[in-house]
Amino acid sequence: MQLNEEILFEETPGKNGNIGFITLNRPKALNALTYEMILALTQQLLIWEKLPHIKAIVIQSNNEKAFCAGGDLRKVYEIGKAGNLSILEFFRDEYRLNHLIFHYSKPYISLLNGITMGGGAGISLHGSHPIATEKLMFAMPETGIGFFPDIGGSYFLSRCQGKLGTYFGLTGTRLNLEDAVYAGLISHHLPSDSLNAFLNTLVETSLGDSPKEKVSQIIQSFSKPLRESSFIQYRPLIDDCFSGKTIETIISNLEKHNDSWCKKTIELLKTKSPTSLKITLQQIQQGTAFHFDDCMKMEYRLASHFLRSQDFYEGIRAVLIDKDQKPHWQPNDLSAITETQVNQYFTSLGTKELTFE
Repeated sequence: MQLNEEILFEETPGKNGNIGFITLNRPKALNALTYEMILALTQQLLIWEKLPHIKAIVIQSNNEKAFCAGGDLRKVYEIGKAGNLSILEFFRDEYRLNHLIFHYSKPYISLLNGITMGGGAGISLHGSHPIATEKLMFAMPETGIGFFPDIGGSYFLSRCQGKLGTYFGLTGTRLNLEDAVYAGLISHHLPSDSLNAFLNTLVETSLGDSPKEKVSQIIQSFSKPLRESSFIQYRPLIDDCFSGKTIETIISNLEKHNDSWCKKTIELLKTKSPTSLKITLQQIQQGTAFHFDDCMKMEYRLASHFLRSQDFYEGIRAVLIDKDQKPHWQPNDLSAITETQVNQYFTSLGTKELTFE
């Protein structure tokens, strides 16, 4: 492929077969995913999965600042704001890609060496071996743009330690490597200066009959001990306060503690879309009982409703377009959003439900 294309594919000869390398190549956009990138990645993964000489997949970035900052929300904004709901195709095919990665039969190794947000998590965390370095900056910031943590967020956030996933999903808090490992989002890590040596070893090692296990062993040989996460000290507060069944209860729990961290958390929650907060909480609560495929189907229902809502476009305007950081949420108060209104976002789409054919 030409060097100016948004996503590059290459096969590197290895000891017992080739490794398929994927390079995200939109440095100025922090590798934000376009619809064309999603389709190209899906097509290439399907091809490589059927080729016996391809033994493993590696997806990486073209720079150290970002792995992938998410989906191309500026493009989504332009199309959706114009009233063209064909933008749902973007989410449909992105979620199908997430599903493909989750069920991929070969080792799928993602190198999270920098900013990883939203859609970037969708093309990394669901694979067999997401590997983060000390340069990781991870976040699911969707409630701040009037959306919800999608691309499988209902699956991996609901499976974090204690109530950490609920806290991260509602607040959009940024995590470093130690935080992500402590939460249970990341299980594989190695120093950034070991990436080249790791990849050389991967290419030179016979993966044998248990390739995923062999990849895990190679990663472990390069791993180094980590420092403690800063969230260890806040874990009791997070588990206590964010165990509330409603956003109102969570805020009430936070208010009961005469603690500066709790006060800051309340102020942070108040900056988010009230609708997004209520739906995100219910999404994560339901996700605890769902298999991955059912989480993705639920999230597609949510996305189809959010794309018709005011908050989604207002959030993108405030954060990415005008950058005034002053979204005008409608409604702007939790009390104005009823349980019935929230449940409507979760209703079946009938014949328009997400499928994985």
